[in-house]
Amino acid sequence: MDNHSMDALVWLGPRKMELRREPVPMPGPGEVLIEVAAVGICGSELSGYLGENSLRKPPLIMGHEAAGRIAFDCDATLSDGSPARAGTRVTFNPLLTCGVCDLCLAGKSNLCRNRQLISAHRPGAFAGYVAAPAHLCVPLPDHVSLTLGSLTEPLACGVRAVAHAGAPQRLVILGAGPIGLLCLVAARAVGIEHVLVSDVSERRLAVARAWGASATVNARDNVLAAVQAFAPGGADAVIDAVGLTITRDQAVRAVIPGGRVVFIGLHEEESMIAANYIVRQEIAVIGSFTYSDADFARALDLLGEGSVSLDGDWLEERPLAAGPAAFEELIAGATRAAKIVLRVEQ
Repeated sequence: MDNHSMDALVWLGPRKMELRREPVPMPGPGEVLIEVAAVGICGSELSGYLGENSLRKPPLIMGHEAAGRIAFDCDATLSDGSPARAGTRVTFNPLLTCGVCDLCLAGKSNLCRNRQLISAHRPGAFAGYVAAPAHLCVPLPDHVSLTLGSLTEPLACGVRAVAHAGAPQRLVILGAGPIGLLCLVAARAVGIEHVLVSDVSERRLAVARAWGASATVNARDNVLAAVQAFAPGGADAVIDAVGLTITRDQAVRAVIPGGRVVFIGLHEEESMIAANYIVRQEIAVIGSFTYSDADFARALDLLGEGSVSLDGDWLEERPLAAGPAAFEELIAGATRAAKIVLRVEQ
């Protein structure tokens, strides 16, 4: 391997992705070059791969759930105020914000009017190297592996979704994919004891039970009946971590009058929804998008505290070259693991 090119998974159009040799990105002012070690496949990238995500245009290197090492010293400062030095193990917040718009100034930087996402608006981490602003790079504690570090970003999404749910006595999470499971981790971390999780996969439901779900239901069965048994009258809050019309409808109908519904799943772009029912039951519906800096930091703290285990078969590591096959298997629901992390060998 030379110093000017790298292996990269390049998305070329719907269901077409190839491992190619691409130029190593040149970091701009205030940016660092990260030698990627581990990068997860996100559900939003699955829709991108299918050509169903309006943010992503081919050709594109996707990948935003990543961890690695800074490639060389540079005159920049990391998120904790430390200098950017070669070999420092980091993950990065892939959401670039302007810092000057009304929403950024109001503390809502995740809704920045000029936001850009590494892996959508600029090249991502399904590659040997990725460039990222130094102030968005977060050093990993020594005991947090690079694979575990790559889970910071999706766990931060779960931290925010649970915060939007308020402080429910009884919470329902629809979906036990990676985001649903990490929402469960975040919920248990803030002391929510009664959590029902639904999914079509018994294997994933077993993971949910092992991670502290107090009840589970196979989504092929009567989910609303299971919710009533779990929380007579309805749950206080529901997080839909799937994003199908059917799960969005279940979420609305599973909460108590005055309850709270959080939509984080992005599976379908549009859904018919029971608007009059929402009005008459005075249900609060909120979307949850990415995270704040505090959410991101909290996620890394949880990983450092051991809240997420890599034991068991919920996560599978594969080489970068196996990425196209992994995308196809995830879309087909043919993977044993809920999460696939690609390992990048230099």
